[in-house]
Amino acid sequence: MTAVSRAEYCVIACAEAWRDAGEVLASPMGVIPSVGARLARRTFAPNLLLTDGEALLVGPDGAVEGWLPYRQHLALVTGGRRHVMMGASQIDRYGNQNISCIGDWARPARQLLGVRGAPVNTLNNPTSYWVPRHSRRVFVEQVDMVCGVGYDRAADAPHHRIPRVVSDLGVFDFATPDHSMRLASLHPGVSVEQVREATGFALAVPDEVPYTREPTTRELELIRHVIDPADRRTREVGH
Repeated sequence: MTAVSRAEYCVIACAEAWRDAGEVLASPMGVIPSVGARLARRTFAPNLLLTDGEALLVGPDGAVEGWLPYRQHLALVTGGRRHVMMGASQIDRYGNQNISCIGDWARPARQLLGVRGAPVNTLNNPTSYWVPRHSRRVFVEQVDMVCGVGYDRAADAPHHRIPRVVSDLGVFDFATPDHSMRLASLHPGVSVEQVREATGFALAVPDEVPYTREPTTRELELIRHVIDPADRRTREVGH
């Protein structure tokens, strides 16, 4: 068995977002979150619901398991029974996320995807984030536009929760008194100093930071030979 790659640690970190989730709809966006969700379904989250992204529920092998009409999809969303893992062009210390524009929204320097469903996602069901390139351009003091709603803006939202942020450097959560971002684990080979240098705000860092857990032999077999034999995961992270 070859050494575990950084991309594979990222898959494990994303998969762990759905541990003990029960029968909820997983909505992963990106290659590594998708591999992570399928890995979770095949191992420690057997009740997780996977979708083809349109109108069908599918199994981990892609076989159709059921029909998911849009009205039912919305019922899952607004009732907190979906856990989406989105991307983030910017994210701040409280988990506010931007995927819309860089610069003043009235005259942006760069136009991105647009707000899309980010406000509804974050206010109505758990939302995690995946960032394949951790840098000060992404982890910023203040986002240029709030799309996904952070903890400082969601006090009255009953289903608002940001379980984790996964990047190519580590895993982050908001388990602090003021719900500011905390370094929860480092991917092996990464130092606390590297993470601090790549983050544009003061990050909460415990006295001892664990490493992201190792994948089991079975998990590596599933990742490499069943779920992602074309190794798309490495192309997304780059290492």
